[in-house]
Amino acid sequence: MSKAKTLSDLFHDTLKDIYFAEKKIMSALPKMAKAAQSSDLRAAFEKHLGETETQVERLEMVFEEIDAKPQGKTCDAIMGILDEGKEIMSDYKGAPALDAGLLAAAQAVEHYEISRYGTLITWANELGLTKVAKLLKETLDEEKTTDATLTTIAKNVVNAEAEAA
Repeated sequence: MSKAKTLSDLFHDTLKDIYFAEKKIMSALPKMAKAAQSSDLRAAFEKHLGETETQVERLEMVFEEIDAKPQGKTCDAIMGILDEGKEIMSDYKGAPALDAGLLAAAQAVEHYEISRYGTLITWANELGLTKVAKLLKETLDEEKTTDATLTTIAKNVVNAEAEAA
C-alpha cells in the first residue's frame, strides 16, 4: 500500500508546477514583446520578463527553504495558455487586434499565476512555512501589479486601437 499523500506533498508538487510555468513564461515573454505593436505593451512585457527572472530565483529560494532540489514538473495548464498566445500571434500577425489578443493571453497567464501563488501561500502558512509564504507573497504582489498594468494598457490604448481600425 502506498503512503498517503500529504499537504506537504501537494505543496511541493504545486511548487514544481509553478517553477516549470515561470521558466516557460520567461521564454515566451520575449516573443510576445517582439510581436507587440504597442510600445506600452512591449515595455510591459519586457518589464515583466525581468520580474519573472527574479521570481524564478525566489522560487529557487523556496525550494532551498524546504530542502528540495529546484525542479519543474510539466504544467499542462500553462502550456495550453501559452499555446493560445502563439495561436494569436500567428492568426493576428499585423492585424489591428493583435495587441488586444496578446494582452488577453498575457492576462490569462497572470490570472493562472495569481491563483497558484495564492494557493501556495495559504498552504505554506498552514504548513508553518512563514518565510516561504513571505517569499511567495512578494511574487503574488508583482503578478497582481502586472495584471493591473495590463488592464490599464487594455483600457487606455490597445482595445481602442483595435476597435478604431
